[in-house]
Amino acid sequence: MSYTHELDIALLAVQRATLLTQKVFHNNAKGTLSKDDHSPVTIGDFGAQALIISALRHNFPNDEIVGEEEASSLRDNPSLAEQIFALVKESKLDDSSAEGQLGGPIKDLDAMLAAIDAGNSSGGSKGRIWALDPVDGTKGFLRGGQYAVCLALMVDGDVKVGVLGCPNLPIDDAAPISADVGGEGKGVLFSAVQGQGATSRPLTRGALAPAKTITMKEVDDITQATFCESVEAGHSSHGDQAEIAERLGITKESVRMDSQAKYGSIARGAGDLYLRLPVRKDYEEKIWDHAAGDLIVREAGGEVTDAEGKRLDFSIGRTLKRNKGVVAAPRGVHGKVLEVVKEVLGNK
Repeated sequence: MSYTHELDIALLAVQRATLLTQKVFHNNAKGTLSKDDHSPVTIGDFGAQALIISALRHNFPNDEIVGEEEASSLRDNPSLAEQIFALVKESKLDDSSAEGQLGGPIKDLDAMLAAIDAGNSSGGSKGRIWALDPVDGTKGFLRGGQYAVCLALMVDGDVKVGVLGCPNLPIDDAAPISADVGGEGKGVLFSAVQGQGATSRPLTRGALAPAKTITMKEVDDITQATFCESVEAGHSSHGDQAEIAERLGITKESVRMDSQAKYGSIARGAGDLYLRLPVRKDYEEKIWDHAAGDLIVREAGGEVTDAEGKRLDFSIGRTLKRNKGVVAAPRGVHGKVLEVVKEVLGNK
């Protein structure tokens, strides 16, 4: 199956949602709430989730959706819900045909809340399930750093389509990796379909821009590689990463950025290696934090496993219960990197 329609809708839905997130960043108080795990959620998260799920339900009404957010806090806070709905109503693509493909605007506040709550699938290994992170890297978003709008389609537990919208990454695939943001020439959509390679294209306000094929950079000398890692020490062990870099002979400073923008960056050769190392034994990664990026890197010629060398398993619910950590690298050096990861983590 080609998944052409699914890819087009995913790309347009993510593109439309990025318009809302950018508007929130530039014009609004972010409306930050704390979830039960104390992680922040903003009006951008809620609005982007509503827009994307509305588009998915219009095109694929029988598909399930695993979304990060749910609307109970908005039902308890009507003024915040109204503020979000005002933004959602304004967030439309300039191209009427593209907007029509997504089903047009959400009709009222109740429909918006229902759309947010439709991301309540428990996931699993049967049927068509979308995994959605409306604003991945919320802390990066709040401080004007990197963030991503992330969407992936899984069929029988296998990721078939992945899209990342990264408004603060450079459009130019050849631009060196950096945590800097802002300015002209920013905003990129990454995508992949299983077996069809990976692409990037500029984010626009209307119809989709033409796509370019992206591939990971071959690394002949591992000592010259560039690491990407999470900004938050609570997400990945910086100390273990530093030891792994030292053992591999890598002296370049790691580039720290939030979100699946790291997957997109290494997929197009702007960086080389991405490690997310366990910070505690009981932590389970969420599927929406990795599904799209995992496919995009693999389709760009990379290898993605956990810290034990196992493929990431998206088929067992809302988390990666059977995996610990993430190791993403070009195929030619993944084995070497994984060997050192195992050595360092095995000494703990």
